[in-house]
Amino acid sequence: MKTTVFKDKHEAMGAKMVDFAGYYMPVQFEGVNVEHQTVREAVGVFDVSHMGEIWVEGPKAYELVQKVSSNDIAVLSQGKVQYTCFPNDKGGIVDDFLVYHFSREKYLLVVNASNIEKDWNWLVKQNEGVGAQLSNASDETSLLAVQGPLALKAMQKLTDEPIEDMPFYTFKVLEFAGVKDVLLSTTGYTGAGGCEIYIPNESGPEIYDAILEAGEEFGIKPVGLAARDTLRLEMGFCLYGNDINDETSPIEASMGWLTKFTDGNDFINRDYLEKQKQEGVSRKLIGFELLDKGIARQHYPIKDAQGQTIGEVTSGTMSPSLKKAIGMGYVKKPFAKSGTDIFIEIRGKLVKAQVVKRPFYKG
Repeated sequence: MKTTVFKDKHEAMGAKMVDFAGYYMPVQFEGVNVEHQTVREAVGVFDVSHMGEIWVEGPKAYELVQKVSSNDIAVLSQGKVQYTCFPNDKGGIVDDFLVYHFSREKYLLVVNASNIEKDWNWLVKQNEGVGAQLSNASDETSLLAVQGPLALKAMQKLTDEPIEDMPFYTFKVLEFAGVKDVLLSTTGYTGAGGCEIYIPNESGPEIYDAILEAGEEFGIKPVGLAARDTLRLEMGFCLYGNDINDETSPIEASMGWLTKFTDGNDFINRDYLEKQKQEGVSRKLIGFELLDKGIARQHYPIKDAQGQTIGEVTSGTMSPSLKKAIGMGYVKKPFAKSGTDIFIEIRGKLVKAQVVKRPFYKG
């Protein structure tokens, strides 16, 4: 297993450590519910250094990123971030990722930990005949996500650059906690506000200490990956490997909004996805709430009132904020409308649920 530079700190703080995507990561510290509510109400800090960072640079950078991304990077200006995905050539998704726009000749792609090698190989393959400059900075980069309504207020203490009013999905390069050229962005995966701080590994431990100290008056706590999952699921955000994968199209996954069929945006497999959008798909990713007792888990069958299988659960949990069981999954299109009754098969028993609009948590 790979480790992050914060391993010793996590263990000293009593974290329960697990193997996550080949990394030795903290799954929880005090407990999922406490950590979850801390992020919803105050501020928490996550180690997400397992995420991958790939730079695309040079005169052909724009051409390559536009080719591999389903979204349209033509709308980006310096300091903006965009959520998008790599469509594969079979109608599925190689990965979902973030694009940081520095200039038309410099982009940072932030990809999922489990897909770093796959994404790198995909980019190298697609770059043949294009000629952009690619570099994988994943192993040299540490990443902390400071999330919660008080996050930016707390982090403002560590930089002279104004950050409290930064719009969603933007970034700045600044001096932070005495370290120069730190990348700070406001994307978030929790729906609670906050920022992400990209730092060179050697500066990681000192910045982590500075963050905990700056956040102390605001009740900051270290948060593990278990609460990160409950937070993202309350917002209805997709998790690669659960809700989207190589066999799910962005149209099926209700991600048509990041699949832009604009002039000049000739991304991989555009024609197939455009046809899907025009003609419709046979299944859709939905959100649901359980009306009866039980918790839905990945791969549980979704059935209709007659017990016929109509789909499968992709993510499920007991929502700490809503105090009810929620989940996501793919169902046949006629069952995808909000308000439709469905049933989750849990240990041989059909448990009633209802299709609801996402996000589950409205704040």
